[in-house]
Amino acid sequence: MPILNKDMTLCISLAARPSNIGTRFHNYLYEQLGLNYVYKAFAPADLAQAIAGVRGLPIRGAAVSMPYKEDVIALVDRMDASASAIQSVNTIVNDDGVLTAYNTDYLAIARLLADHKVPPASSVLLRGSGGMAKAVAAALRDAGFSDVCIVARNEGTGRALADLYDFDWRAEPGTATADLLINVTPLGMTGTDEDVQSFSGAAVAAAETVFDVVALPAETPLIRAARTAGKNVITGAEVIAIQAEEQFVLYTGVRPTPEQVRAASEFSRS
Repeated sequence: MPILNKDMTLCISLAARPSNIGTRFHNYLYEQLGLNYVYKAFAPADLAQAIAGVRGLPIRGAAVSMPYKEDVIALVDRMDASASAIQSVNTIVNDDGVLTAYNTDYLAIARLLADHKVPPASSVLLRGSGGMAKAVAAALRDAGFSDVCIVARNEGTGRALADLYDFDWRAEPGTATADLLINVTPLGMTGTDEDVQSFSGAAVAAAETVFDVVALPAETPLIRAARTAGKNVITGAEVIAIQAEEQFVLYTGVRPTPEQVRAASEFSRS
């Protein structure tokens, strides 16, 4: 990374529970590609003020994580089709004070479902109904999955998401099982809920594929249980690598090679 200087471009992330994964990913690529950029993670005390700072400083780009993916919509100027289609934002790009919102989560989910060859005929339990859950639900629908149940304690957001794609809804997993389990909640994330396994051992045993979007830690209780049971797993680290690559391109206009992305992803988790 070049020495901090007045011409350096700043990019940031906004999350309730910041991690170093995105920070290490982006800064690694800046150094490898010789870009005069720096990336820093923040936990905003006031989201509106943070977005005003992005506009006013100016900061080139901001990654947006839980729980702000929907709250930032009212604070930006433009919505790219990738974000407006699912009303969820994970990336903001600042062009001379004009903030445009994007969503690269959708692309990551769609690519991972295809790369892991998850059959669209699979039954699915999707736990969560927030911004990331919207991206996952849309990707499932567009990939041909129809036997999907949204598991969300919040009936309002859970039913709304289920109805949008003609899926089912239930408040708790209970004894339900499915071929594909997807966790899109903070359960298992470093912090208050880090010891919580988002789906039961019985549900894991009955599944074929287990997908946890939580990236910190890389091995959540759910992923550990799935590996122990010999299941196909998809991790949050994989999600972050793909969506972060697309963010990197939006911020810099430079497309790193697959080898550079792979190296940055490994470095980010080391």
